[in-house]
Amino acid sequence: MDEVLLRSLTPGVLAVMVARGADFAAAEDAVQDALVEAVRVWPADPPRDAKGWLVTVAWRRYLDAVRADAARRRREDRVDQEPAPAPSPAVDDTLQLYFLCAHPSLTPSSAVALTLRAVGGLTTRQIARAYLVPEATMAQRISRAKRTVSGVRLDRPGDVATVLRVLYLIFNEGYGGDVDLAAEAIRLTRQLAAGIDHPEVAGLLALMLLHHARRPARTRPDGSLVPLAEQDRGRWDTKAIAEGITILQAALSRDRLGEFQAQAAVAALHADAQRAQDTDWVQIVEWYDELVRLTDSPVVRLNRAVAVGEADGPRAGLAALAELDVSLPRHSAVSAYLHERDGDVVTAARLYAEAAHKAPNLAERDHLTRQAARLNARIRG
Repeated sequence: MDEVLLRSLTPGVLAVMVARGADFAAAEDAVQDALVEAVRVWPADPPRDAKGWLVTVAWRRYLDAVRADAARRRREDRVDQEPAPAPSPAVDDTLQLYFLCAHPSLTPSSAVALTLRAVGGLTTRQIARAYLVPEATMAQRISRAKRTVSGVRLDRPGDVATVLRVLYLIFNEGYGGDVDLAAEAIRLTRQLAAGIDHPEVAGLLALMLLHHARRPARTRPDGSLVPLAEQDRGRWDTKAIAEGITILQAALSRDRLGEFQAQAAVAALHADAQRAQDTDWVQIVEWYDELVRLTDSPVVRLNRAVAVGEADGPRAGLAALAELDVSLPRHSAVSAYLHERDGDVVTAARLYAEAAHKAPNLAERDHLTRQAARLNARIRG
């Protein structure tokens, strides 16, 4: 098998797929499948037209994926229309199912995606949004994970880190998305913390409690979003905040810092401020520096740019933001906020409108649209 030949043909095959109307991410997956098939078949039966063979096989795989995606959407629509289930037995095996879906034969990212879909109740679209990938790409990833575990016994539980990632993503979807899953995620994380003595389990529980404590103040009666700086802190759940901080302090005292403990530390600093202007942004930047070291996540870097803008001024925040990919979700919204703080309301208004167009949910879109309208009124007046 001539691997150099395969690599040289790949861009041309991908170009043909896109020219035929294939989505780029889905086309990439189909071409990769075709390359795997070529490695299997060509040594015994080499084709006369290598590129034509790859295009034909990749296009068939692409069409199969499109049909499978359409069928999946129809199934999800039917599930949405089903009546509510009857009362279930008192025994709750949900957490055990999470561990079984996080099977050792899967990569951590595939295990998380499969568990979110099969047990967590999230749609493929919601999971794709959490992973910052196209829906078709996530659908194929989940399908591959299903194929991987279809021939193995689900009798070997996965690791705690994978289950924690699942619970974290479910909480985030419940906290900021279309389906209210936050309380269920907290319940399961409490259950996990009761059975496993692990500082990151405690860190995740603390993080959830500290974020959930602010939930009553996050929206107005009409459903519109209230930014953190404008929230009525008297509506925050002080009992949940106290519990979260106590759990976090115990976890940090073990000196085994992890991602969820560091995120909870940021949330605790927000919760500790009596007024928005009392927030210790310098410490928050330091915790984001720890998070960058632990995760190197672009989302963490985006949040860090906001914190830098608060601690060192909007131009410092914009400089940190300039290092990030502009296609990153909420990049436009952060840029708009920092430009407004820097006095450039024209640019800020344009970016708020751009961010509204990209918003992942209706509440966020309406909030950003109002921000753009507010600044445009200032410009005209």
